[in-house]
Amino acid sequence: MLCAIYKSLKKDGMYLYVAKRDQFDAVPETLRQAFGKPQFVMLFNLNGEKTLKNADNTTVKAQIETNGFYLQMPPPIENLHSQFLAAQKQRDG
Repeated sequence: MLCAIYKSLKKDGMYLYVAKRDQFDAVPETLRQAFGKPQFVMLFNLNGEKTLKNADNTTVKAQIETNGFYLQMPPPIENLHSQFLAAQKQRDG
């Protein structure tokens, strides 16, 4: 199954996967507005040997077949300060 991948220009790391290029009918209007103007990235074969970097091919395919799209959110921002405090607390006992 081929899918078209678009990135959001509003939110770094947010990607939208749809079954066909430039076909956004299944994407809710509120999501389209939050996503902004989609910028085409590539066509990707979900059945191929290559895997997606930040999403599972099988999950993406199932979501597209069920909902007509898959939304990939950016990974959470790493909070180095919290990690440092937790490490210090663990070290100090």
